Amino acid sequence: MRCGFVAVVGRPNVGKSTLINAVMGTKVSIVTAKPQTTRHRILAVYTSGDVQIVFVDTPGLHRKAGKAMNRMMNRTAANALADAELVLFVTEAGRWTDEDGDVLRRLQQISAPVIAVLNKVDLVHPKEKLLEVIAEASARHEFAEILPVSARKRDNLDTMLSLIPKYLPESPQLFPADMRTDRSVEFHAAEVIREKLTLSLHQELPYGLTVQIERFEVEAERTTINAIIWVERNSQKGIVVGKGGSVLKRVGKAARLELKQSLGRPVHLELWVKVKDNWADSEKDLLSLGYESP
Repeated sequence: MRCGFVAVVGRPNVGKSTLINAVMGTKVSIVTAKPQTTRHRILAVYTSGDVQIVFVDTPGLHRKAGKAMNRMMNRTAANALADAELVLFVTEAGRWTDEDGDVLRRLQQISAPVIAVLNKVDLVHPKEKLLEVIAEASARHEFAEILPVSARKRDNLDTMLSLIPKYLPESPQLFPADMRTDRSVEFHAAEVIREKLTLSLHQELPYGLTVQIERFEVEAERTTINAIIWVERNSQKGIVVGKGGSVLKRVGKAARLELKQSLGRPVHLELWVKVKDNWADSEKDLLSLGYESP
């Protein structure tokens, strides 16, 4: 049996959560096109035969960590690196940024092997350019492997899964074979609501809100969920609610339908919007709202 932790790292919005969800065949982490969607360390447990790979989905490493939340997210990602037997460094094929360089400099300081995962290869045109992209990655660092994939189209993921076990130690399973994630259904519900908010709201507002589950009750015929959407300022409250409650209704409906599907039973969802001044820059508030401080 081979088993171990594989940290999935990279700059924000490069496709880390999409990659893990594609491997797992189910939504473990929420995904949007906006950076900083992943805020927590989330374990995704992949078990097949005599292999158990514990993927660690991490927040994107930020250059500018101005607020307490960003600093906490950077610590969370760095902590995952310290515990990993293997690191998947996810970048966008054909696009290298200064933030990618920042992440690579961190990886050069760890002893664990690093596989460069070149994501979004389906967007590389013409296809011959991929050889050039791989050569550029090889010149940047002595990676254990360089692997082009498309998480969105699930291309080459089987190859990735076949490469990982040789870097993991011989070990009994760390988690039950039927376990998919270490996160609770309450955590998942809060994240689904936040995902729908992020998709519905524009500009900077999604970064100034978080979701807290106040009640999660499994009843005979349905699950009742009451959630608070916390914003940082009074002016944001009206935007989240929307004219005549339109935004909140749209978000609530989308979240309820997804939760109904994932829980396999009817869901009654109630949402409230409340203000907690500048919560994202208060470590005390962050801890009270379920954020972790490694």
